[in-house]
Amino acid sequence: MDIRLYNTLSREKQVFSPENPQRVTMYVCGPTVYSYAHIGNARPPVAFDVLFRLLRAKYGESHVVYAANITDVDDKIIAAAAEAGRPIAEITAQFERIYREDMCALGVIEPTHRPHATDYIAGMVEIIGTLVDKGHAYPGKDGVLFHVPSMADYGKLSGRSRDDMVAGARVEVDAGKRDPADFALWKAAKPGEPAEARWPSPWGEGRPGWHIECSAMAKAVLGETIDIHAGGLDLIFPHHENEIAQSECAHGKPMARYWLHNGFLSMDSEKMSKSLGNVKLVHDLLKEWDGETLRFALLKGHYRQPLDFTGDLLKESKSTLNGLYNALRRMKGARADNTGVPDGVIAALCDDLNTPDALAELSALATEANKADPADWPRFKGHLLAAGALLGLLQADPDDRARGDASQAQAIDDRVAARFAARKAKDFAEADRIRKELAAEGIEIMDGPDGSTWRRI
Repeated sequence: MDIRLYNTLSREKQVFSPENPQRVTMYVCGPTVYSYAHIGNARPPVAFDVLFRLLRAKYGESHVVYAANITDVDDKIIAAAAEAGRPIAEITAQFERIYREDMCALGVIEPTHRPHATDYIAGMVEIIGTLVDKGHAYPGKDGVLFHVPSMADYGKLSGRSRDDMVAGARVEVDAGKRDPADFALWKAAKPGEPAEARWPSPWGEGRPGWHIECSAMAKAVLGETIDIHAGGLDLIFPHHENEIAQSECAHGKPMARYWLHNGFLSMDSEKMSKSLGNVKLVHDLLKEWDGETLRFALLKGHYRQPLDFTGDLLKESKSTLNGLYNALRRMKGARADNTGVPDGVIAALCDDLNTPDALAELSALATEANKADPADWPRFKGHLLAAGALLGLLQADPDDRARGDASQAQAIDDRVAARFAARKAKDFAEADRIRKELAAEGIEIMDGPDGSTWRRI
């Protein structure tokens, strides 16, 4: 089945056809590691992790090369280190570790490559030199700038007007610019900046601009033209637009053949922002919700559409996920057939990663499994597990999932045992009280001749 993806560059859904099916390449812009990631930052790694899984299923695990970078040199990093009075490398190592742990908790497979910007400074300097030699860049008073008018089709990704480009460019006003839209490739070191934030170059000590980092890392680990470049909607301009300008003017060929962008995430219908105090950190959310529930919630919306991240969304996601696990738990004794992923799930994901439809197919499959004859359990169990693996879900043991936190589970065990003892003693009022108390907490008791068990509903 063909995979169809919406290409921001062509503004249409296209059949995905890699340049080399034996080496399918994908690059997703990663974090700047100076602080904790918020839940909006988690949407690209989760969404494009599903694409990574889908590509590996179609082309083979060894034939898909996925890179997601770590930006470990940036003005914000320098400021964070100065404020904390700690070395830059210590700050970046700490927050990279936390980021990777948090993404792992959300079921994100580690990419094939995790290039760090500081390991590719020489490559950045080389590309900048090529751009200067070709007349696409020039030294200014504060470093080296890319000359936007030198690229005839600059703006083809975003489709922005020139006025919008100038207004939206994330560059400081510099009287030394030849054009207001010109942007930094190399930033000259400022007085007082630490030595660990300076690198040598033909234009003096300094550090790379943000955009050139990804151009150099993508080229180094994947090649001059890659199949898929992805990231958040906010990166279309100026970051991805400028990546295209740098890479294509330096190499004379397209940087990427398909450009994918995920939509924004809001909190209770409001834009997430520090000023509103509604920024939710993944690290904090994981203290209250398990990672698989957070992942399920992020996949409930189509990746290109806005997603309102609410408490109700999380509760619904947890309840649906518990239902899927309960279906697997019911079929505990059955050996899963190697039946593969159901066609409906495959079709949904091949249609521009339609995860809402894929999740609906998964729920429908669980409903059928709950009604099925035990003789059919191996087939249903195989389908559920295969579909779950493609979505990065149903990765836990169903019994462990049902019990949850060990200390909480033991407390529930004790109350269920107390209820069973009350029933044996014919104290039905006490037994009913415990049952209602547990039901209010989302716990269903299942009675048997030898005792009672429970599950979360």
